[in-house]
Amino acid sequence: MSRIGFDARLPAYHQGGIATWIREVLNALQSQDTTHQLTVLESRKARFSLAGRFDRSTLYTPCHHVLEKYALSIELLPKGLDLLHSPDFIPPLRGARRHVITIHDLHFLHFPQYMTRDSRRYYSGQLGRAVRQADHILTVSRAAKRDIIELLQVPAERITALYHGVNGQFRPLSADALEEQRRKLELPKDFFLFVGTFEPRKNLITLIEAWSLLKEQLPDAPPVVLAGRKGWLFDETLRGIRDLQVADDIIWREDVGQESLPALYGLASALVLPSLYEGFGLPALEAMACGTLPIVSNVSSLPEVVGDVGIQIDPNDSQALAAAMLRSLGDSDWRTGQEAAGLKRAANFSWERHVKALLQVWDQVLNDA
Repeated sequence: MSRIGFDARLPAYHQGGIATWIREVLNALQSQDTTHQLTVLESRKARFSLAGRFDRSTLYTPCHHVLEKYALSIELLPKGLDLLHSPDFIPPLRGARRHVITIHDLHFLHFPQYMTRDSRRYYSGQLGRAVRQADHILTVSRAAKRDIIELLQVPAERITALYHGVNGQFRPLSADALEEQRRKLELPKDFFLFVGTFEPRKNLITLIEAWSLLKEQLPDAPPVVLAGRKGWLFDETLRGIRDLQVADDIIWREDVGQESLPALYGLASALVLPSLYEGFGLPALEAMACGTLPIVSNVSSLPEVVGDVGIQIDPNDSQALAAAMLRSLGDSDWRTGQEAAGLKRAANFSWERHVKALLQVWDQVLNDA
């Protein structure tokens, strides 16, 4: 029996993104048969609600600390791990005999100007060591795998791409359930929806520009609801929206509870995700699972997620985005067909399938030891 450590500290410090991936993977792993002894490495600041089948160990080293690689190595040394999985992809100097890392995306290499100085230093400064040290690298899309090969010169055979799953809570809801959440969140009857972190990489300025163009053609166009949380360089994004003189027409909903997200998607006329870069783009998948039309960028991983469903646009073309938003409102027969196609496509994405492949990677790495 091999001893595997899974670094699950990040959700105590950050929400969404990688933290969501960690939670979903741990939940799905609980139903899988494995001969390994899995230890969930938790932060002292927060603990998971898990079934009793996993060992648990509390760590005191904080995420993204300047001394993290040293302090975490010392904490893990007495645990005698055969394999350590680092979901935030920066492992300690030595945490186990073998190391697996997950690189969710390389946005900080594509758009370093959209990161804070400290974050850029943390990731870029340790990236080379992390890649060299890893016995295998996981990522979440073919586009992200191509980035790792091309930007980091990692051989393809050292990388496995595993798509995200979609949580079962994301599904079409009854009219009564939708209306209850509409009242709770104080939402209008119709609206376009963005879900994600408010940061420049998400390209909210182009979204608002496109909506302004739509308003010129359709004065009663539904408003835009921006749902998520403030991210890096949020003030820059907010200034850009104010410069467009439409800030009073935008509806902000920060930190919407997980229990309200399916209704938020279900109430929207369309999800609009014009990101400049996504490692995966989970909101597009969640929207389809709720029967909502996705309008997304035609870059990075998003075409892989939506396939032939919805509309793909150049993220730098606000005119094309405005036209896509207009079509989503005016072509009801096409939209109904696309919503049905989205439900069918979303059913192909499974966290169970994801973790079964993950276990195979762990087995492979341990067998190669």
